[in-house]
Amino acid sequence: MRVVTIIPTFNEIESLPLTLARLRKAVPESDVLIVDDNSPDGTGAFADSAAARDPQVFVLHRTGKAGLGAAYIAGFRWGLDRDYDVLVEMDADGSHRPEQLPALLEAVDGADLVIGSRWIPGGSVVNWPVHRKLLSRAGSTYSRLMLGLPVHDITAGFRAFRRGTLESLDLTQVASVGYGFQVDMTFRVARLGLTITEVPITFVERELGDSKMSGNIVVEAIGNVTKWGLAARAAKLSEVLRSRRRP
Repeated sequence: MRVVTIIPTFNEIESLPLTLARLRKAVPESDVLIVDDNSPDGTGAFADSAAARDPQVFVLHRTGKAGLGAAYIAGFRWGLDRDYDVLVEMDADGSHRPEQLPALLEAVDGADLVIGSRWIPGGSVVNWPVHRKLLSRAGSTYSRLMLGLPVHDITAGFRAFRRGTLESLDLTQVASVGYGFQVDMTFRVARLGLTITEVPITFVERELGDSKMSGNIVVEAIGNVTKWGLAARAAKLSEVLRSRRRP
């Protein structure tokens, strides 16, 4: 099973060296693709130096900051073109513990998408204030109910996709660029009737660098979830009405 872990970066010069070192130690069989959005702090240059030293580290440079979703889509295309069997999403800031990646890879044998979940038994969050935990849980609950998905941590970003899962999706139609990208991808996988499995993880708040979360990202995610949920309900209602008109 060929695995590539995709790590999007923008100004992660403080966190990336630590995260990369931990990942290479914890899962040495996984290749690593760093997708850098032209970071002005030298992250891209560090990634190049790491790739020069380690034949399992690769770098994809992009010309500007185009968002998390676009970075992952570019990484997916890169990995699919090189025939990887499993493509992993992981943050650069250390919030996703590389030491827990083996649990995701073990679960992917029986699933099309594996999500590292904070909100199932065994999952936890470290160094978050209560209001942020409540906000995250509320966002996941709203998305789950609005979209009708049996996923507890729908916004989670620590994931493992089977190659066939990504190939079955039309990635050109994925327009979400912020953290709503995770919801979007989960919804698309679920609508195909594919298997989604959650495994518990410990999410650790970043200690170095600056968070990329913003109010605009939250608004985008909520707006998209509402739009997708209403559209799905309208389509289902239309199908019910058509079936009742049939002789």
